[in-house]
Amino acid sequence: MAMIWPIALVVFSNVVYHICAKNVPKEMDTMASMTIVYLVGAASAAALFFATNRGGSLSEEFAKMNLAPLLLGVAVVGLEGGYIYAYKNGWAVSMAAVVQSAFLSLALLAAGALLYNEAITLNKVLGICLCLVGLFFLNR
Repeated sequence: MAMIWPIALVVFSNVVYHICAKNVPKEMDTMASMTIVYLVGAASAAALFFATNRGGSLSEEFAKMNLAPLLLGVAVVGLEGGYIYAYKNGWAVSMAAVVQSAFLSLALLAAGALLYNEAITLNKVLGICLCLVGLFFLNR
């Protein structure tokens, strides 16, 4: 169960995320909508931190920080902005994530090998090839 619930949460959250991103009004500025998203997200994260860490201190946790959370914040703006722009420009909700996931898999295979010495196996290469073949058929 410890391996299942986080992925179930990601899948559920992604479905809600993509439906909401697709429904951001075209006439609303993307970065303005993301400002609201991050304010709600920051409040939610803080509330969850205190709910799951009775007596916890955000300042103590912030003292443990490295560069990763800051870069993650910038990356999330690109990720979410990219999806909202894609949807505003006509991408179907059923296609945008599938297309990006196939290319993301290829990029993460390379990143894993370069940054973390993860093996590039024949099975992984075949899996990426299958993703790309799937993209071909989805776009026909």
